[in-house]
Amino acid sequence: MAEVDFERRLERLFAEAPELPDSRSFAERIERRLDRGWTMRRWLIGGAGVVGGIVGASQLMLSNFFQRVETAEDSARLLSSGLSQVAPRAEWMAMLGGGGGVVWIASGLAVLAMGFVLTRVIEEI
Repeated sequence: MAEVDFERRLERLFAEAPELPDSRSFAERIERRLDRGWTMRRWLIGGAGVVGGIVGASQLMLSNFFQRVETAEDSARLLSSGLSQVAPRAEWMAMLGGGGGVVWIASGLAVLAMGFVLTRVIEEI
């Protein structure tokens, strides 16, 4: 029976590690390093975002993106005129309010996404 008590006491001693005398200063030093690291990470991520935005904008300008958008607008006008001829026969267009319902749903989802982003930013501060 003494062996069981000894084993339990030994297990308890190994489960509870003794506190080292410099544990408080060690923890403070690590917290300072982590805080400093986050500041540097934020600057690096922000700088990478700026560089990425500049590269993306230059690629859009060089790829004749704006000319392609104008071509797409012309195609959209042709498509909408074709749909307006088909619209009297399509009952589903009347249910959506002529397509306005889709715009309202997309706007609502965008507002919801901005709300999520705002709460995340507030949590970080």
